[in-house]
Amino acid sequence: MGRAFVYVILGGGVAAGYAALEFTKKGVSPGELCIISEETVPPYERPALSKGYLLPEAPARLPSFHTCVGANEERLTPKWYKEHGIELILGTRVKSVDVRRKTLLTAVGETISYKILIIATGARALKLEEFGVSGSDAENVCYLRDLADANRVVDVMQSCASGNAVVIGGGYIGMECAASLVTNRINVTMVFPEVHCMARLFTPKIASYYEGYYNSKGVRFVKGTVLSSFEIDPIGKITAVNLRDGSQLPADMVVVGIGIRPNTSLFEGQLTLEKGGIKVNGRMQTSNTSVYAVGDVAAFPVKLFGETRRLEHVDSAENSKTCCCSDNGA
Repeated sequence: MGRAFVYVILGGGVAAGYAALEFTKKGVSPGELCIISEETVPPYERPALSKGYLLPEAPARLPSFHTCVGANEERLTPKWYKEHGIELILGTRVKSVDVRRKTLLTAVGETISYKILIIATGARALKLEEFGVSGSDAENVCYLRDLADANRVVDVMQSCASGNAVVIGGGYIGMECAASLVTNRINVTMVFPEVHCMARLFTPKIASYYEGYYNSKGVRFVKGTVLSSFEIDPIGKITAVNLRDGSQLPADMVVVGIGIRPNTSLFEGQLTLEKGGIKVNGRMQTSNTSVYAVGDVAAFPVKLFGETRRLEHVDSAENSKTCCCSDNGA
């Protein structure tokens, strides 16, 4: 026997927490809503992981950054969910979804049924292996997407105090981790193929300003090249980074921030996909009328540009919940 709910939010990131708060504002009844997440903690403000969480003094720790403090709303602690009759099914992986039958099957074999499903599965970090470079399993190579990743970054960072860190990638994660690393008195070199940092967002002039500021704090930039391989010692630890331009950088730790990929695999062949995500209409409704998608995974219509776009930003995760919660009658 399985469990049944009126509303199921699949995923435990920022979008899930804000959607849960919106449901309570709309008057959802106790026992009607559940959140299923692979993480072992309730939804939290993910941007804190690359900011306050990595500070050397008074670092942010839960429950201080549970959603929805990012919008000056209530902090949704485990007690809050219990008081509002929202069931948290944490540490649970869903291995398959049948949108026609409105059921989910967990990795332990439990079937969970729903009337309305809200997909908030977010995205995963792209791994080096997807670009032909091995080494992600080395003890001093870090990614940053969830709380477990952040704990790993902190542990590795503390073990190489005053050492050398190489940050692969010049986007948000790369820039924010570089800032945190130098704050922790670690020597930082950033490597990325573009001509300047934050190439998808910054103009050359803005990028020049930030690169100059980072330089003043001790961050070195190596642009126009990419990682080709690692030097690894006998115990499996990275000691140096080899670049395609032939240069080599000493490394006591490596942080990889080379992009993300939306978690859509459960819905391939069942829902319409576009722009790498799950296509939704202006109400965040997918090609199946009982299923909605919010946050990083949702590809939504933008009237201004007359096209479908997918936005990888916390603002999208915070705000897209309003349409789906209002539209389904909660």
